[in-house]
Amino acid sequence: MDEQTLQFYRGNAEAYAGRTFTSRQARLKAFLARLSPGASILELGCGAGGDTAEMLARGFDVRATDGSPEMADVASRHLGRTVETLLFHDLDEVEAYDGVWANACLLHVPRDELAGVLGLIRRALKPEGVFYASYKAGDAEGRDTLNRYYNYPSPDWLRTNYTSAGNWSSLEIETGEVIGFDNQWASMLFVVARKGR
Repeated sequence: MDEQTLQFYRGNAEAYAGRTFTSRQARLKAFLARLSPGASILELGCGAGGDTAEMLARGFDVRATDGSPEMADVASRHLGRTVETLLFHDLDEVEAYDGVWANACLLHVPRDELAGVLGLIRRALKPEGVFYASYKAGDAEGRDTLNRYYNYPSPDWLRTNYTSAGNWSSLEIETGEVIGFDNQWASMLFVVARKGR
């Protein structure tokens, strides 16, 4: 992950954790509806653990992680359970999860590294596993007003990178808008992929 971006989250963990999110609730529920009751889920970039809490409340077996130790500590306190620090490149499990939830975190992976990270996530999924991720849309990498790095993909560019990572039995990309930590509206790409057998 980009060092300046990681430092932003390390230095703003408490402020970031204080935000309230409602816009992604429908997407989280739709993701969970694709999984069997009690399914195992890896959450990447869990932030303060709001999504984690929802998944746990619905009876799922969740491994929550974040790339920032400070954010993982905030989430651990919020959830009353340990949240691990995990960088995307360090994911080394094989066919361990029924689902992977990566809300607004893979958008910080450098463009030339995304296909490799997607390959690690695909490998960690069980056959027919479901993978959700969201990205800020664009056509070239760049930084926002807070100096955070974004890969800003187009739908076609994303499809190419997912395909490079391996076989998916389905790949759906939807568009929408959200307001970010910088109080700016952003066009988003929401991706749901199912691993092939």
